[in-house]
Amino acid sequence: MLTTAPSPALHGTASLPGDKSMSHRAALFAALAAGESVIDNFLDAGVTRRMLAALTGLGVRWELENGRLTVHGAGPAGLEPPHAPIDCGNSGTTLRLLAGAVAAAGLPAVLDGSAGLRARPMNRIVLPLMEMGARVAAVDGRPPLTFTGGRFPLTPPERFHLNVASAQVKTCLLLAGLSADRTIRIVEPGPSRDHSERMLKTMGAAIRSSRADEPNGNPLYLTEMEPPTALTPLRTALPGDFSSAAFLIAAALICKGSDILIEGVGINPTRTGMLDAMRAMGADITVSPSGEKGGEPFGDLRIRHSRLRGTTIDGPLVVRMIDEFPALAIVAAFAEGPTLISGAEELRHKESDRIRSLCSQLRAIGIPAEEKPDGFLVPGGSVPSGGVVRPFGDHRIAMAFAVAGLGAGGLVAIAEPEVMDESFPGFIQTLLDLGARIDP
Repeated sequence: MLTTAPSPALHGTASLPGDKSMSHRAALFAALAAGESVIDNFLDAGVTRRMLAALTGLGVRWELENGRLTVHGAGPAGLEPPHAPIDCGNSGTTLRLLAGAVAAAGLPAVLDGSAGLRARPMNRIVLPLMEMGARVAAVDGRPPLTFTGGRFPLTPPERFHLNVASAQVKTCLLLAGLSADRTIRIVEPGPSRDHSERMLKTMGAAIRSSRADEPNGNPLYLTEMEPPTALTPLRTALPGDFSSAAFLIAAALICKGSDILIEGVGINPTRTGMLDAMRAMGADITVSPSGEKGGEPFGDLRIRHSRLRGTTIDGPLVVRMIDEFPALAIVAAFAEGPTLISGAEELRHKESDRIRSLCSQLRAIGIPAEEKPDGFLVPGGSVPSGGVVRPFGDHRIAMAFAVAGLGAGGLVAIAEPEVMDESFPGFIQTLLDLGARIDP
């Protein structure tokens, strides 16, 4: 158990580990390039270690020391068939991105993971990969995924139309497209995060994005990549993880008198929907851009405690903050008036069913949250009374409720707190350094 207690104002400056989404991509993309890639501020955490172990299983050499990852890539043709199933743990990102790379390489391979990962639907990547010519099978649409090689080159249809905007599905198909015989085109109903496009472009891919609306005016977002694509090595430093910053933002907003600075955070606009949501709730947040790293904008965030009001979140904003809803739910509990989230069914297919996890654990600490099929309602205006929280093996649920305890009326105890290290090693120490009251 880890226990957080009502805390005084938080003050100070924090820096964050490298972005999780970009770290996954940087490691894998570097393995698919020809030559030596060097990535600084790489996230060394549970989920990224799964990706690195997978690269070892595919015959890729790498070294990681003091946040610097060096990858010796040889292109898709340089990947080797793994001798055993690749264990992706509980990381859907690892599995979905690897699926695209394995399809591009035409390898026999099995991608598997935890019981939680085996429960997550994968037909959104399996069916389009099969349509391209990859030979892959799932178990009732779920992992493990078994690849038996595929024809070359892969042949994508004229367009892939995704029913739900998803950066992971899009990236999977783009990676498979590295071995395609014609342009791959992916249409989404919303603007999913574009880390892959930015990074692939810096590595020489002929990739472009545009908006192509339907005749009825509904927005559509088109990503295109031309073949053949041989990637050049990657040399970059990754910005701090905005999804990790979200928990520090929430902590400062709910602890009276707080004033903190978070340095060097990624501020890619396809990723920072939470800032828009927080500002709509009255949050005092200042963004100071600093420039770009590897095509990714970054900057500093200053957050001051604020009097917040409830809001409604739906539509494209949901996609732009899909990983930040655990932090948002905690802030909503302290706001005046209700906060309603809809159009977020994707949350049911994360490391846990985050809609159910959030609502059940909010109720466990005295917040009467209401579960919806595609979201949830937090009435607001309630101070958590405290209690015991189960994170269901979900790192973001654990961190969210650690933050909740800082503004609660009693103690909040989190079971299995070690799961936080999956994406934010040092999270508890960072809160302690800012002045939080925590009994580790």
